[in-house]
Parts: sequence; structure tokens; C-alpha cells
Amino acid sequence: MREIFDRRNFLRAAAVTAAGAAAACGRTPPEHTTATPSSGVPAPRAASSAPGTASAPAAGAPAATGARTAPSPADWKALGKGLTGRLIRPGDASYDAARRLFNTSFDGVRPGAVAYCADPDDIAECLAFARRTGVPVTSRSGGHGYAGWSTGTGLVIDVSRMNGVKVAGGRAVVGAGAQLVDVYARLAARGVSIPAGSCPTVGVAGLTLGGGLGVVSRKYGLTCDVLESLKIVTADGRLRTCDADHDPELYWASRGGGGGNFGVAVSFTFRTHPTRDVTVFYLHWPWSRAAKVTAAWQAWAPHAPDALWSTLHLSHDPTPDVLVAGLHLGPRAECERLLAAFAATAGTPSRRTVRQMPYLAAMMDLGGCGSRTVSQCHRRGDLPGQTPDGTFPRDSFRAKSHMAYRPLTSAGVAALVAQVGRGGRHTVLLDALGGAVGRPGPDATAFPHREALFSVQYYAHTAGAATWVRGAHAAMAPHFGDHAYVNYIDPELKNWRQAYYGANAARLAKVKAAYDPGRLFRFPQAV
Repeated sequence: MREIFDRRNFLRAAAVTAAGAAAACGRTPPEHTTATPSSGVPAPRAASSAPGTASAPAAGAPAATGARTAPSPADWKALGKGLTGRLIRPGDASYDAARRLFNTSFDGVRPGAVAYCADPDDIAECLAFARRTGVPVTSRSGGHGYAGWSTGTGLVIDVSRMNGVKVAGGRAVVGAGAQLVDVYARLAARGVSIPAGSCPTVGVAGLTLGGGLGVVSRKYGLTCDVLESLKIVTADGRLRTCDADHDPELYWASRGGGGGNFGVAVSFTFRTHPTRDVTVFYLHWPWSRAAKVTAAWQAWAPHAPDALWSTLHLSHDPTPDVLVAGLHLGPRAECERLLAAFAATAGTPSRRTVRQMPYLAAMMDLGGCGSRTVSQCHRRGDLPGQTPDGTFPRDSFRAKSHMAYRPLTSAGVAALVAQVGRGGRHTVLLDALGGAVGRPGPDATAFPHREALFSVQYYAHTAGAATWVRGAHAAMAPHFGDHAYVNYIDPELKNWRQAYYGANAARLAKVKAAYDPGRLFRFPQAV
């Protein structure tokens, strides 16, 4: 998810890092998704409370949605009139722009309507409509979900209008529709930030609800680790404020249990950390060094000081390349010392760039927006979440993931290098974990992969992408096991409950049964 980079843009930009460019979004969370699939969607997307029964919703929770008569044009019109926000229907001038996700692969999907909700009452109105009519409902924040499940043939609840960012007393209240570039920019103006990804147009909701890996997570934890409370509209239409003392099981589940399972998030309250200048680096080696760099990186990156995060890209897009990039929360001299220790094992890079810069500039650089303004680092348009001068591109891709709980053996390294070396346009992305990510227990939040050393993503573009991704993932499964990250949701994954949630799956199922007994929020991999 693509929570960190647009991997194609990243590799192009990393080749010219002296110009200050870096990357955009090569990995994205399922963005708060809650859809029933349509035929148009290609199949390839605080201390915890004690385990037990989740607190029960108020009386009147919806029964299971069954077959209903399709809503008439008059029904849709009535829904639109009942919203403070805007309902966009087929035939409206903005419909084609409103229905599109980040991934162009899903451009053929045509929702019955897209509701740009202005407040929780609008969300409740949409959920009541879905319960009454049986129309499938899905929620959308940034629209980056791998499987395309933030759209469908029914009603799309878009929360992009609810994008405020307020800072006070070491806390930030962030609207569920805020995009990461805006979160970083508004927090930076106050000298603070939160741990999050770098893809600028990813919505904060999907990122947080699935856990939230990011470039400062080794120092400050996952996005969900700094979440103190959230407001969420559940299936019964009730707005709930959840924290460790109020609806604690729903709060626990919302910290890594995956977007779209339990309700439509409205806002999040995060603990912030102060920002300072940081050091960003890009190191390249020739393909002949791929195995040696991989072996050295996996022994170094997950165990480096918490202030250092790095990613290893083994890429064939369009030619082979080995890249280690990252960020150090400190002065350049200290970063250089750590990189020298790594190079002593990996070998001297053939090309390198190491620069110190302000925190916001680093997030923009790592997000592929080093040469853009904040306003330009959006999709172009006049809908919520877009800007008139936006230049950030959409993409077409396929991806799968693993979570690595042990280092690769020499045979595993050789297998990985061989997969990347095949013809095509693809990349394997390894992102360092450890540090603060690994300190909570696996059941402290719904995100279970606390002991993983690094995440792995197989990412490909153009013709043959699906075939390569499937083959590479299958070839590496004996080496990495069956662990996967829900924010890199994979519609082809067989044992997805265990892969995403591990031992937390049963507890998540209890929360789902308590807060959505009628399964209003349903999609192929709904809890």
C-alpha cells in the first residue's frame, strides 16, 4: 500500500535523486472499504481491553440485509435531499470523476450513487437507506484499496469532506477524509506530526484502521498505536466515540482490524510527536550485488537504531536495479555513520544521495512530491479531496504481500533475486519493522504482526502483472510463510483470516457480531 510510495514513480525519481525527487504511492490500504463486489470489479484488495464479548450496540441493530426491490429514481432523489452533503448519480456531470479510484483497473465499475457526506448525520442517513433498500454500501476515504472494494454497484459513502485537522495539547483530531499530504502539512505548521505513510493521496481512515506502517514507525509506532480515540458510525446509525474506556472492544478492533468491517469512521484523535529536520537517503547498487545487499539489509535494517527506517527495492522496471532508501530522525553525520556500517557489509553503493531537510519536505520527497506544492500533490478536479492545480497521477497495478518473521536463508535470497530478475515491470519492496513496532504484544491491538522483521510487497504494472505477482508470491511463500498485511489486501488470498489477523481473528469476529450482526458492511474478506 501502498502507504509509502508509488513504486514506479519512486524508482524513476530515485534515479535522479540529486534533483530532489523521490516517490509516490506504490502501496495503499483498503481505504476504509466496505463493499459487496460487483461483476465489474476484476478479481486479482493504550492497553487493549481484555478479550471477551464486545459491548452490545443499542437496541434496534439492523437485521441481515436480504433481497429488496431496487430503489427507484424517486428513492435516490429523496436520499439526496436528506443529505447536507452532495449525492452524485449516473448522468450527473461529476459522476465519472466521482466514481473513480486511484487504481485505474477499476474504472469500469459504476456505483448507483456516490454520497459526499458532510457530517455523521449524513452517514447515518446513507446507512438507513442501505438497510431499508438492501443496496450494497461501501465507504471510501482516499480510494486506494488494492481490491477495488471502496467502490461497487451500490452506494459509495465518501468521507472526503470530513477532512479537518485540529491540534491542541499534544493531540491532533483528524477527519476521516483527510489525505496524508494535508495531514502532514497542517501538522507541520504546528511543529508536530504522527507516524503515517507517505503516499500523499491515501486517506487517513484506511491507513489507521488497518494498522498503519510508515517511515517513522520504528521510532513512534504504527498509526494505530498513537490513536487515542475515534468517532465511528456503526451499522445501527449510531455515532460512537470509542477509546480504552468506551466501547473498548470496538476501539481495539479499529486499531488494525481492517477498514470497512465495523462502521464508517468520522474522525481520529492521535497523540503527536514534535518534528525536526531529518536526513533522507537513496543508495543504489548494480544488479550483480542484489543478493549481497539483500542479505546485508535484512541483518541490519530491522535491528538498526529506532531513529532509522529503510526500505529495500529489488526492481525490474524496466531494467534491474537495487535501491536502499530511507529516513533518519537526526543529523546527517549520524546517518552517514549508520550507512557506512551497512555499506561495510553490503558493499560500496554505485550511486548515493544523502540530504538533510525539514520534516515536511522529507515527507513530500518520499511521497513523490518533492517538486510539487501541497496543493499540486492531489488529483486534479473540483470534488472533495481534489484540487484545481492537482498533478498527482493515478496508477494501474497488481500487488500481494508477506510479513517476514524470520530472515531469508541464502536459498531464499537467491529465490527472491531470481523472481525479480524475470522480464517485465515489477518490484519487490522490503520495509524494515522492529523498534517501536515490535514492542506491544500481538494482542495489544488488532494488528498482530509485532514480531515481524519486515514487510514484503510484490508490485507490478502493465501486461503480465497479475501473472508475475502470483508467481513471485507463490515462489516465496515457503520462505516467508503465510503472514500478510490487511492494508495490502489480497482478494486471491486463501487463508486470509489467519494471514491478516493471526490469533486475533476470533476476537475480531466477536466484535463484528456485536456491532454489525446483520453484516451491513460486507465484502469478500469482511471479518
